[in-house]
Amino acid sequence: MAVGLILFGILVMAFAMVAAKRLSALIFGFRAQSFFLFMLTFILAWRENSTQLYIVTTMLFAVKVVLVPNFLQKVARRIKADEDLGLSVNPTVSMSAAVLLSYMAYLFTGKIVSIPGEFENSALFISLSATMIGTFLMITRMKALAQILGLLVMENGIFLAAASVSGGMPFIVEIAIFFDILLVVIILGIFVFKINRLFTHIDVDKLTELKG
Repeated sequence: MAVGLILFGILVMAFAMVAAKRLSALIFGFRAQSFFLFMLTFILAWRENSTQLYIVTTMLFAVKVVLVPNFLQKVARRIKADEDLGLSVNPTVSMSAAVLLSYMAYLFTGKIVSIPGEFENSALFISLSATMIGTFLMITRMKALAQILGLLVMENGIFLAAASVSGGMPFIVEIAIFFDILLVVIILGIFVFKINRLFTHIDVDKLTELKG
């Protein structure tokens, strides 16, 4: 029951991020989704009594729940980013698209993929939904910080699939991924800061005007 509610929370926060109109709400949605993912991984670690999973769980909390959201908030304050996300698709259409993507993920897991166990099927369905919704956020949000968050939501979906369906990735791979995520976010944050410093905005759509 608890696992089902956590999986539902991961999906709900993906929808909440689609409906978000402000950058602060988007960052909060990612933090909350990552916290649900942390709780799920902790339960899996407790069930399997795996020291490696406990380490991964701790790193997940440190990187995705604490460090990355705080860093993005700091970047947003530093560059005085506009809270407006610069939506290329209005919230109603965005939510409809997210529901459609989730339905497609449900059809895929229900009719194409055959994995034993109700939990595994639910986890795969939600992981695919989160991955596709993250892609959608990257495409339809014009602000660079919002696109970074879309990429991180995609990674949350991939991590959920690996942790819950396939028995988990090799330990060293999971650790390397966490460090990669942290490094990528820091680098992208620096680029966002530089872009804002040079062009006084971080609207990616406006950067197309620089094409000669």
